[in-house]
Amino acid sequence: MMIDLAGKASELGLKYFLISYTDLFGSQRAKLVPAAAIAGMQKNGAGFAGFATWLDMSPADSDMFAIPDPATLTPLPWKPEVGWLASDIWMAGKPVAQAPRLVLKRVMEQANALGYQMKSGVECEFFLTTPDGTAIADAADIAAKPCYDAQALLRRYDVITEICDAMLALGWGAYQNDHEDANGQFEMNWHYDDALVTADRHVFFKFMAKSIAEKHGLRATFMPKPFLGLTGSGCHAHVSLWDGGKNLFEDDAGELGVSALGYNFIGGVIKHADGLAALLNPTVNSYKRINAPRTVSGATWSPNTVTYSGNNRTHMVRIPEPGRFEMRLADGAANPYLLQAGILAAGLDGVTRKLDPGKRLDINMYTDGHTVKNAKRLPLNLLDALRALEGHAPLRAALGESFVASYIKLKTGEWNEYSAHLSDWERKATLDV
Repeated sequence: MMIDLAGKASELGLKYFLISYTDLFGSQRAKLVPAAAIAGMQKNGAGFAGFATWLDMSPADSDMFAIPDPATLTPLPWKPEVGWLASDIWMAGKPVAQAPRLVLKRVMEQANALGYQMKSGVECEFFLTTPDGTAIADAADIAAKPCYDAQALLRRYDVITEICDAMLALGWGAYQNDHEDANGQFEMNWHYDDALVTADRHVFFKFMAKSIAEKHGLRATFMPKPFLGLTGSGCHAHVSLWDGGKNLFEDDAGELGVSALGYNFIGGVIKHADGLAALLNPTVNSYKRINAPRTVSGATWSPNTVTYSGNNRTHMVRIPEPGRFEMRLADGAANPYLLQAGILAAGLDGVTRKLDPGKRLDINMYTDGHTVKNAKRLPLNLLDALRALEGHAPLRAALGESFVASYIKLKTGEWNEYSAHLSDWERKATLDV
């Protein structure tokens, strides 16, 4: 039964709706709509000029319309008279093929046709910084190994608990919050769910964390590597395939409690890892995290090779317990929809072609990785990742050729803009050559 948003406005005391969509670069775009106008917007959508955001469009393109998904209605916990809505964007009566939420929905349809539903959870790491982003906000947070630091966590009690209280009130099943491995870095966890539900909540979480941090005079950043000497912010995804109430990755007789289907899925992720990096590590800065030297704490906690293991955090894929695996490649900049779509597309290719992930490695890749002679390395930069994505035909087909072409075009433009930038380092290192 369709949810009547006008009726919900009256029931919940909503004065406004924030009709939102996420563009290719992961930026959230929205229009603030008064409750008196929501009935028309629910039917026809809110109009946007696509070229004005990070979508592959021109000023000559017609208006696109964001059609809200009523099932995603979320009153803003810090401004409860406003209801947030995720939406799908349409143009000329057709869905926009490059829209990230629709990309995920298309890949989910492919999974459903095979009898699969992907469930996932994400671990969102972020820094709380000064408003200008140049330093962590807590001057006392200086420990060499600050992970799980109770004092530093409690000094940010007001911010962290306001976000956590909001997730509890929204019914997300929030269950733990901690100070992470870098000074000024935090992680907040909520329960896993259907991939689209997780992606919608991931989008909202980033918006909420930033908004509540601003309310407290701070800045929340999901930038992968905002401080070179500190551990970067990952966004680890925990993944499993389901058929109704049955976890298809769980098998008591399987190695580490994972089924043959699960290993085929991991095989797809391994096969397409370098192409996936373009989606899961989508910024120039991303490659300062996955290819970083040792940090102040002693480890980067991020992969740089395409390997998998059991309960071992030095690998790209970790199997912490039966029935699921953790993909440790993605970082805080990953577009929530493309994160889920990329993993699912790669995994489905592995399942369809029964790809073998190869031998499990149980070594410490940070200290002994050099002994593995045939381990494929992850891309060194964004351009290499984009070229890799272009070369993975099964991934392109699953995600949609139109989407991939648009994504590579805009991200290549970002790389070119970065490459055209003359840094202080270049001047210092080469001015007198």
